[in-house]
Amino acid sequence: MKISRELYQTMQNQTAPKSKSWKNIPLAFLTGGLICTIGETGIHILTEFCGVEQKTAAAWISIGLVAVSAVCTGLGWYAKLGKHAGAGTLVPITGFANSVASPAIEFKKEGMVFGLGCKIFTIAGPVILYGVVTSWFLGLIYWGGGWLGWW
Repeated sequence: MKISRELYQTMQNQTAPKSKSWKNIPLAFLTGGLICTIGETGIHILTEFCGVEQKTAAAWISIGLVAVSAVCTGLGWYAKLGKHAGAGTLVPITGFANSVASPAIEFKKEGMVFGLGCKIFTIAGPVILYGVVTSWFLGLIYWGGGWLGWW
């Protein structure tokens, strides 16, 4: 059966779920902003009231946000939040922690080696891989530019 492009487009428009961008975009913005505001508030509290240096406070807050995100992923709370908040939960550092923790939780089916060892980086693996390769490539260009006297 041959379907024309126009008929296919009509069928797709009838079956595709309608986007609720008017609701999803502001909710994602508010959720991501709230997560970042919590982090910035924590940094402010550590620097102003506890006397911690800015870089140290930022490191501790990042570690805390990742830990809370991993625990919330394990308890199933992060998925519920992500269902309602959408991309607002993916953008901050907590989204990266969720993308590493959620596949790792499914290791029970295949065991420690093939489950946890293989699944932990299914989503985050390409990000890490391309980040390392790109930084290596740019470092090589930087080294070559210095060697050639470009800077």
